[in-house]
Amino acid sequence: MSKGALEGITVLDLSRLLPGPYASMILADHGARVIAIEDRRFAGEAMWGSSVNRNKEHMTLNLKSDRGRDIFFEMAASADVILEGFRPGVTKRLGVDYEAITKINPAIIYCSITGYGQSGPYRDVAGHDVNYLSVAGVLDLIGEAGKAPVIPGIQIADMAGGGMNAVIGILMAVVERHRTGKGQYIDISMTDGCFSLLTLAFMLQQLTGQRPKRSDFLLSHRYACYNTYETRDGRYLSIGAVENRFWKVLCAFFDAAEYTQYQYDDTRREEIIDFFRARFKEHPLSYWEEAFAGKDICWAPVKTMPEALADPLFHTREMVAEIQSAGDKPFKALGTPIKLSRTPGSVRTIPPEFGQDTRRILKQMGYSDADVEALEAAGAI
Repeated sequence: MSKGALEGITVLDLSRLLPGPYASMILADHGARVIAIEDRRFAGEAMWGSSVNRNKEHMTLNLKSDRGRDIFFEMAASADVILEGFRPGVTKRLGVDYEAITKINPAIIYCSITGYGQSGPYRDVAGHDVNYLSVAGVLDLIGEAGKAPVIPGIQIADMAGGGMNAVIGILMAVVERHRTGKGQYIDISMTDGCFSLLTLAFMLQQLTGQRPKRSDFLLSHRYACYNTYETRDGRYLSIGAVENRFWKVLCAFFDAAEYTQYQYDDTRREEIIDFFRARFKEHPLSYWEEAFAGKDICWAPVKTMPEALADPLFHTREMVAEIQSAGDKPFKALGTPIKLSRTPGSVRTIPPEFGQDTRRILKQMGYSDADVEALEAAGAI
């Protein structure tokens, strides 16, 4: 049985932390052989043991040593993809940049994920998720009107801006290589990825001539039909009745049919929002869950993460994965959201220990026990 659509693709992952490992996790979930490579000096850092490294192998390699670099070149000669997340220029200093690899493997697909990209005035500037969201104009649109921007509780720049776009770029390059036999270089900027998320906000600005403001535009709290409301027990629910047919059902439920025609009326919007705020606060969330069941309104309870993890939806959709590990408790992870009918992705193995597969991989390459011990003594692995 196939391990997934990418079975037969080998990825050497030099990246660390979240963006690159998240990208290679997606590739590994769908059958690619992913060998994560790190220097031993990073052994104490927290990402190892995280579910982002499931389905992968891990080896230690010191790319600053000649022997470590030679081993990497040997591996790269037969690899399909190299993924890295260093600052611009680091791989060149290490001697493992795209130009160096293409001399031994012209068909290599080489993907670099950085904060601001390989070109432009910010290429050498340090940053993290919140900084990339800030520069891209995304953070300014998150939070309450008139208050400070709110940092999201998830890593949008790392995962959506960087990791997902890296996967898209790699898969595009794989398809193109199948057609031409040629590899290519992929430059992924997390900030570019965040900037592209402004698509709808930018479109609305072009249509209305008005700059979208935090919690004050069409799909962000400006109107009652697309908003969040507190319930009597301090919980929240969301209303997304964008189309008038859904809005009409909601208004009818509250015996407020007169509001149906004023869905996007700026002269009545605050009055209508206040009306729904007051009504939703009359009952706890559980009441609304029962009252709205089966009604075509476009509503949802705002769930906590534990509640979402327990939701039958995600268990039915195999989005909560569980595999038996060597410990007492099974290993739990989030599943893969891309559902392929013939070659589905899956969570097959738990995250490896740091450097766990170093010896096995080197032996597969033809190194003897004595060779491995010598490499270890020399600091190459």
